[in-house]
Amino acid sequence: MPSSSPPVVLAFAASDPTSGAGLQADLLTIAALGCHPLSVVTALTAQDTRGVERMLPVEAAWITQQARAVLDDIAVQAFKAGVLGSAQNVRAVSELVAEHGAVPFVVDPVLASGRGDPLAEEDAIEALRELILPRTTMLTPNSLEARRLADGAADLAECARRLIDQGCEYVLITGTHEAGREVLNTLYDESGVVREDRWPRLPASYHGSGCTLASAIAARLAQGLEPAEAAREAQQFTWEALAAGFKPGRGQFLPNRFFRR
Repeated sequence: MPSSSPPVVLAFAASDPTSGAGLQADLLTIAALGCHPLSVVTALTAQDTRGVERMLPVEAAWITQQARAVLDDIAVQAFKAGVLGSAQNVRAVSELVAEHGAVPFVVDPVLASGRGDPLAEEDAIEALRELILPRTTMLTPNSLEARRLADGAADLAECARRLIDQGCEYVLITGTHEAGREVLNTLYDESGVVREDRWPRLPASYHGSGCTLASAIAARLAQGLEPAEAAREAQQFTWEALAAGFKPGRGQFLPNRFFRR
């Protein structure tokens, strides 16, 4: 039997029965990039490729117990968080991550579904600002999420500055919701712009693009890449997965995370 283990990434996220987004998307992405995924379920959802009908947060004690069971047994090289479900769950994840302060932590602050269904109450958003952002290695909001988390600042560079002031080491703001023939994604740190990446805008609408990007960054960080290079490689993987996407249902396309095979 092989004695070495691939890099391990632990994902905290809500379950998505379509496997387009959420925890299942995280696991597919992490595995596709050569890491081993661990998972902690933060909420159950009833959803399809068109939108989310209902979400049931898991009790915070269950999140703690799930995570401790695997963390006491397996060393992880990166954490990734998506939908956490409640303010209590935000606190539980923050405390767990704090116990492993040297491990990179990638956060996809999912506040709504692609259709606009709310996935975070105001108290959970405030807890995210207070408890998660100060522990975040890289935050990956789209422009709508960045403005909301930054108290409505219109300028995206100002949004990034405010989020970094709250404790994020890096903020990668994606431009899929902005106008233009290309999608501009910008990575910031405390010094300002670290890099800008432009991608041809694809014609379809996708379910799970943000989950794919954040999980891909976590996988690349787990493999030892520096944050700027991890962000670049993760964007390339995500764009190619979207370009190879497929439409199994009546709603959005799903990324094909195994396009390389």
